[in-house]
Amino acid sequence: MTNESKTVVVVGHGMVGHRFVQTLRDRDTADTWRVEVVCEEADPAYDRVGLSSYVGAWQRDLLALQGNTYAGDERVITHLGEAVTGIDRAARRVTTSAGREIDYDALVLATGSYAFVPPVPGHDHEKCFVYRTLDDLDEIRATAEAAGPGAPGIVVGGGLLGLEAANALKLMGMTPHVVEFAPRLMPMQVDDGGGAVLKNLVTELGLVVHTGVGTANIADGEAGGLRVTLSDETELDAALVVFSAGVRPRDQLARDAGLAIGERGGVLVDDVCRTDDPAIFAIGEVAAVEGRCYGLVAPGYSTAEVVADQLLGADSTFPGADMSTKLKLLGVDVASFGDAMGATDNALEIVYHDPVAGRYAKVVVSDDAKTLLGGILVGDASAYAMLKPMVGREIPGDPAALIAPAGGPAVGIDALPDDAEICSCNGVSKGTICSAIAAGACEIADIKKETCAGTTCGGCVPSIKQLLEASGVELSKSLCEHFEQSRRELFEIVAVTGIRTFSALIDAYGTGQGCEICKPTVASILASTSSDHILDGEQMSLQDTNDHFLANLQKNGSYSVVPRIPGGEVTPEQLIVIGEIARDFGLYTKITGGQRIDLFGARVDQLPLIWRRLVDAGMESGHAYGKSLRTVKSCVGSTWCRYGVQDSVGMAVFLEKRYRGLRSPHKLKFGVSGCARECAEARGKDVGVIATENGWNLYVAGNGGQSPKHAQLLASGVDDATLVAYIDRYLMFYIRTADRLQRTAPWLESLEGGLDHLKAVVCEDGLGLAADLESAMERHVAGYRDEWAAVLEDEDKLKRFVSFVNAPEVADPTIRFTETERKVPVLLDMPTVRDTEGVPT
Repeated sequence: MTNESKTVVVVGHGMVGHRFVQTLRDRDTADTWRVEVVCEEADPAYDRVGLSSYVGAWQRDLLALQGNTYAGDERVITHLGEAVTGIDRAARRVTTSAGREIDYDALVLATGSYAFVPPVPGHDHEKCFVYRTLDDLDEIRATAEAAGPGAPGIVVGGGLLGLEAANALKLMGMTPHVVEFAPRLMPMQVDDGGGAVLKNLVTELGLVVHTGVGTANIADGEAGGLRVTLSDETELDAALVVFSAGVRPRDQLARDAGLAIGERGGVLVDDVCRTDDPAIFAIGEVAAVEGRCYGLVAPGYSTAEVVADQLLGADSTFPGADMSTKLKLLGVDVASFGDAMGATDNALEIVYHDPVAGRYAKVVVSDDAKTLLGGILVGDASAYAMLKPMVGREIPGDPAALIAPAGGPAVGIDALPDDAEICSCNGVSKGTICSAIAAGACEIADIKKETCAGTTCGGCVPSIKQLLEASGVELSKSLCEHFEQSRRELFEIVAVTGIRTFSALIDAYGTGQGCEICKPTVASILASTSSDHILDGEQMSLQDTNDHFLANLQKNGSYSVVPRIPGGEVTPEQLIVIGEIARDFGLYTKITGGQRIDLFGARVDQLPLIWRRLVDAGMESGHAYGKSLRTVKSCVGSTWCRYGVQDSVGMAVFLEKRYRGLRSPHKLKFGVSGCARECAEARGKDVGVIATENGWNLYVAGNGGQSPKHAQLLASGVDDATLVAYIDRYLMFYIRTADRLQRTAPWLESLEGGLDHLKAVVCEDGLGLAADLESAMERHVAGYRDEWAAVLEDEDKLKRFVSFVNAPEVADPTIRFTETERKVPVLLDMPTVRDTEGVPT
């Protein structure tokens, strides 16, 4: 350690402040600098980009940035929960809120930004929040939980951060409304066409969008909530309001110290991020580099590295900023890159727009159509990883092929040059990643450690995987970062060890606290290996929204009720009960393609009342909400049809009752046809049974959906007993060996040996598993019990089914319908109608 070391004080310990400290310590091989970090938040640097991932887990340490405590580094001191209150530039000294005085040789301002709150009357209400820190989310969570599931929450601002906040409210069980003054969502990232598709997609997924309007007033509303008035005089009831209308640089400390400020705010710095005081630098969102502030993490990291180099005598300068963005919210992909809006002179735009499929893609090219300038992707951003590194480069072929739905991008990862930037957050090129792979980094985690690629937003991870595959590396089958085992391996562990809780499994075979990947996967495995109720004990916390309430959540916060109708066979008495329930509870009814009746529009507190009547009528859960058997569709068969050669209805009823409640990696659908005319469409199902004069033909691994697949013939001319034995083996083999959320069709395609191997296992017992697989199915059949019947007998479980936990007798007033030709949900995007006493109607 040198005796001539100098002190640099860092004000702020966000992602950029932490990057500066890490970079300086990594590059300061002579230990020239000693670092003191003053952080106003109580938590050291955490992943603010991934703030929404805090929702659900509520574990702060899961967002902690690697190395944020600098353990073992004596040259870094951190002061948490302490703010710098003043800068004495003449003495080169800062004063903190704890009365501490720290002298500096260099001062780095990394104070970031704060959430802008427009001066709307009522903006300072105790139920108005901003979306910026972990503490903010804790406060929002407390208010959301008090309001109860489905309660409306309003987000003011429909930009990138606004949709992040809306996503967080959705994850908390609220019904989010987004109010955006611009005529479209994400106005800085997408154009009108992309904004229209984005609005449709997020509306279908439960967000209520109000564009082209502002927020005029916030006041107290009914039942302790808020009433928000928009600029078009629309009134909305809400449990809370979150302001996410943009950010402003936190430059007050610099202003008080007399430093030069940019015209639009921010600490004015030059291209090496130095202020007008040569001993003071500014980085990240607070830095106005040559007058411009950047609100993304990638340019913030660049400023941090530039200042680290400056302190160590290097001559690097700020290289400019890549403002490309890619996010996935509520399952919707959105990406923009380069000159997305076509601002370049004479630029040409090529657009692919499919509103039915919910996809919008645009590329901006030079006037000679040879150079890619930028683009926008909404609904499907899979091309982003390939297109972004091509910006500014020659297009190999027809530019329309870059976004054509059939072929996708015209180039592969191999065609990119080594200097193409794969990770824009950390400025990592293809060549750097390939060099790391060549040096032995053969896992995603290894590449992250060696190059920092993929450690920030994660958007480049698919490209890293492609580079690994192109290098001949066999990728890990790990379920997620918490389990190095595959789903298949975890299934075997659970089956052999008898472990019955997620916590016990992760303690013994995993690490950390778990995530949105491994928790529901383990929940499915536990459900597939026992007949325990999915709402018992710890199992309850692993389920998604639908399984939490044993019903499908609909777009307006109501739920659907789907009783099982085996094989489509139903008694007149049961039909009468269904009709009476629909009438008494005001439900919308629909006969589905799976030959059963769905009842839509039930509030969560009505579900037990409805199911009591259905159970008393001899009906049970149809498992429309679960990854399990849904329906067994049948024709009328030989009982009624003059062409029928087998009793398809009887077989369908038997199969549906045998496999009901069977939890699996994905949903299962059956079909049973009484003759070759195939009226039950059995060859489009996971299990298809078709009658012949010689017995049953068994088809497997078909499905509808986005990628329809015809089922394949597994066995022909088998009798009843053999048919059932083969289905038992097939289903249990699939459940044991499939990946998470993998339907039977892609499972069979990925199965080594394909259909021939499946025949060997199921029909020939080539692996000696037949008895074991059949025994596992018999245990399921013997242990089956209707989930709703069990809920109705358990007072603790019944307590879950209330609209508001703090007022269980109050119905959710946000769920409304309009009576037209049929019952249609109202998504609260119109003024609330009130009766003479002010009660919502």
